[in-house]
Amino acid sequence: MGLTSHKVLALTVVIAVVMMVGTVWLWPRLAKRSWQAVLGRIGALLATQVTVLAALGLVANNYFAFYSSWDDLLGTGDNGPVVIQNKADASGRLLVETIGHANVQGGGALGRDPKQSGEIREVRIDGAVSRLSTEGYVYLPPQYFQPEYAQKQFPAVIISTGFPGIAKNLVTRLNYPGAALKLLQEGRMQPTVLVLMTPSPALPKDTECEDVPGGPQSDTYYTRDVPSAIQATFRVSTAAQAWGFMGNSTGGYCALKLAMRHPDVFPTAVSLSGYYRAADDPTTVDLFKGADGEQRRSEADLMWRLKNLPQPKVSVLLAGTKEGDGEYRRDTEAFVGAVQSPMKVSYSMLQTGGHNFETWSKLLPSSLEWLSERLKVPGQPV
Repeated sequence: MGLTSHKVLALTVVIAVVMMVGTVWLWPRLAKRSWQAVLGRIGALLATQVTVLAALGLVANNYFAFYSSWDDLLGTGDNGPVVIQNKADASGRLLVETIGHANVQGGGALGRDPKQSGEIREVRIDGAVSRLSTEGYVYLPPQYFQPEYAQKQFPAVIISTGFPGIAKNLVTRLNYPGAALKLLQEGRMQPTVLVLMTPSPALPKDTECEDVPGGPQSDTYYTRDVPSAIQATFRVSTAAQAWGFMGNSTGGYCALKLAMRHPDVFPTAVSLSGYYRAADDPTTVDLFKGADGEQRRSEADLMWRLKNLPQPKVSVLLAGTKEGDGEYRRDTEAFVGAVQSPMKVSYSMLQTGGHNFETWSKLLPSSLEWLSERLKVPGQPV
């Protein structure tokens, strides 16, 4: 049974309840002063606590989707970059492989007709340069299937969740397709192709969207491979001003960093509760190894980039909370204060809220609207 299986959760909860009841039932017998009774009490308490914590951990994991399998949790899966056999059309361009479909939920979705609600495709995106491959989702808006738009190109946004979340969170928890459809119906967003992904193409490693020497080339994957594959498969514009990057937490950090590094690829970015320097913990392993490691570490610090490198011509939105998310407000105010022309920054903050899906769901509509206003397909009105 898989880690996220309801059967595993139910079994764990039953075991926890049995252990608690058993401990209460046997406690009078374990009240003696013999060493056997003392060991029995210790064992009963430990067993009860372990089973209760295991049940709570499974509930939290199923809710937030931190780990999708036992291999993810235990780190026993294939940790190396994925070597792929690229699929291409007759011209040699890479294609995105569709491996499933999902219905749009909420947002005024009208049945399963893609001309009314759009379509969600579960996909596998191969990287020609990075040799990486990940699974995610592509949301195609209703207009993509309507005859009057048959010859039109669409803007596109790559959207990344936080680490160690999975792309499915962006459909089931944040519901980007439903939010986009509702804004589209209200006239607050233009028809846009959404590419929903994880922030690391080399799970269970957290690559922080870096090109790691001798390791996963995540920066290359997101800035070269993914746009190329999406442009080869769907009717999206190849113009830079039609592309944006958006994400929450780690995905927000990636959005800002990749836009600042590659303004010719993503001139617009949105960060929902994103941080401003690369994480450094056991999941990141050694992102900055090598002789130039310290320089690359500095360049991955977005405040350092603002102060020491020419600021790029990009527009970014920082969205989060004033209270409830650690030092986010302080760090964001420092970042905003350091931005200079030609870079442009906007920010939006709720009064309170944690580093969680509830907060990001509240920030999502206004953030998508802001982003949509800045996406331009040459020769087409917004």
